[in-house]
Amino acid sequence: MAKVGRPRMFDSPQELWDAFCEYRRDTKSNPILVHDFVGKDGEEVFRQRERPLTYEGFKSWMFEKQSDLGFDSTRYFDGRMPEFVSISTHIKEIIRQDQVSGGMAGIYNASLTARVNGLVDKTENKQMIEQPLFSMEDTKQIEGSVKKLSEPEE
Repeated sequence: MAKVGRPRMFDSPQELWDAFCEYRRDTKSNPILVHDFVGKDGEEVFRQRERPLTYEGFKSWMFEKQSDLGFDSTRYFDGRMPEFVSISTHIKEIIRQDQVSGGMAGIYNASLTARVNGLVDKTENKQMIEQPLFSMEDTKQIEGSVKKLSEPEE
């Protein structure tokens, strides 16, 4: 009986892990070049910045490695293939750890890293509405009494 469905790119979790390790080596060995100008004369330089690991980057990298344009990388990470759940979870944890530690060390933008990973700095804002001690009518009466007291007697 013939198999139905798309052919697998990875036959085992080990193959997916090996692919991730290759993606990690490729990513970390290809820094981002940031165009910058330095000094009083504005000398043009290119600074190397470490490239972060991302889930989207890994999916794109796998797509480029796969010659079949029908390749679906999400099925390895969404639980449809139970034998890959453990390794795919571990890969996501490594990616998150790289992003968070890079953000904390100032290698990556900490604000963006926190937002991408669902980490938020919560601040509590309380608005207190005070009840007035007197109504508007009471206030007018008090102001009238104060005026009478402050007026010089003739």
